[in-house]
Amino acid sequence: MQMLTFAIEEDAHAITGQRGDYDGLLDLIGDRRLVLIGEASHGTHDFYRERARITRRLIDECGFSAVAIEADWPDAYRVNRYVMGLSDDGDANTALSDFRRFPAWMWRNRDVLAFVEWLRARNDAHAHPATKARFYGLDLYSLRASIEAVVEYLDHVDPDEATRARARYSCFDHVGAEGQAYGYALAHLGAIPCENEVVTQLIELRRRAESYLRRDGWVADDEFFFAEQNARLVRDAEEYYQKMYRAEVSSWNLRDRHMAGTLDALIEHLDRQHPRTKVVVWEHNSHVGDARSTEMGTRGELNVGQLARQRYGKESVLVGFSTFDGTVTAASDWGGQAERKRVRAASADSHEAFLHDSGGKRFWLDTAQPAVHAALSVPRLERAIGVIYLPETERWSHYFHARLSEQFDAVIHLDHTRAVEPLERSSLWDDGEPPETYPSGI
Repeated sequence: MQMLTFAIEEDAHAITGQRGDYDGLLDLIGDRRLVLIGEASHGTHDFYRERARITRRLIDECGFSAVAIEADWPDAYRVNRYVMGLSDDGDANTALSDFRRFPAWMWRNRDVLAFVEWLRARNDAHAHPATKARFYGLDLYSLRASIEAVVEYLDHVDPDEATRARARYSCFDHVGAEGQAYGYALAHLGAIPCENEVVTQLIELRRRAESYLRRDGWVADDEFFFAEQNARLVRDAEEYYQKMYRAEVSSWNLRDRHMAGTLDALIEHLDRQHPRTKVVVWEHNSHVGDARSTEMGTRGELNVGQLARQRYGKESVLVGFSTFDGTVTAASDWGGQAERKRVRAASADSHEAFLHDSGGKRFWLDTAQPAVHAALSVPRLERAIGVIYLPETERWSHYFHARLSEQFDAVIHLDHTRAVEPLERSSLWDDGEPPETYPSGI
């Protein structure tokens, strides 16, 4: 063990807060066109901040032109319109206001707000649309919002077809177009599936694409693509919620296949406007790390990182995060309020503890380096904190086995981390662990 941790020390690149921290990581990325950057929790300020630091450099220095996040397509597209200078939203906070669904703090937080403000200012300094960087969502939970977006688009370009779309989508009216309620109604109440209606709507939208795109300009192309992806999302969400109450692995795979498919469609769409698009993806480690190197894979689960490697090969880079202890923003149950919770010191038999024992506080590693690869290819526990954190059951609810050097191309370890700050702070969050800057004399 001591020799392995020494190898980590030798190959670690210190993160000091200076501009040159990630020079070596950008060299590793080179001219590759897809960089997937993870997070070990959905509520850690340091992960959001460092991911944004890397992304800003990828956009400014390496020609990346889109950020795709683990968020719903219509909610993120409102932000995209804002950063592209196409919306009436007066500021980034307003542009982020469609992120109302639990867990809102994932994207309505201070770090995302700062990044969106930076992206808008950066784009305002670039006149041509092809030189602006865009912002998209990949997820499929927005059943109702996506239905509304399809109908709204058709209201503008084809009112008669909008009427037909309303009739097709009325199949969901008995559950208020709420995905979980729809899945429950199918599984337990004998409801009739809406599969035929959502497939028909997607086919009809695509069939009429040529007439809708006769209007000139990239804006018309973008708006049709936005509507098409919403229609595709409704189709995939219908299938996802059908499976939700029946097969956990199946629903997980449907979701990640949808996100990977949305990413593929996004790249193809942007390639038509500007060849060889480069995209940064922001998602949880469990989505961007190659599932084949974890016990997820042994359960038959796949994920976006695995699918990206299979589709893009050496054109993709997977980057993961880890932390030893600190605080995190998370809920105690689904739909609960955001709380600021203490993250326990990592389990002694985990990758996080191994990286902690190397002695470095903040560093990143190239997992292709022979000594690093050997040290991190040993199967160990890896911690994953999502939107819910239950410290009392942490061992079975937040750990899985993984070979870190095969899961990621690079790993960023931040030994002690702080909770991300929601834009809407609850009393539970304010009463949680005080920030590190809290006056010690009080």
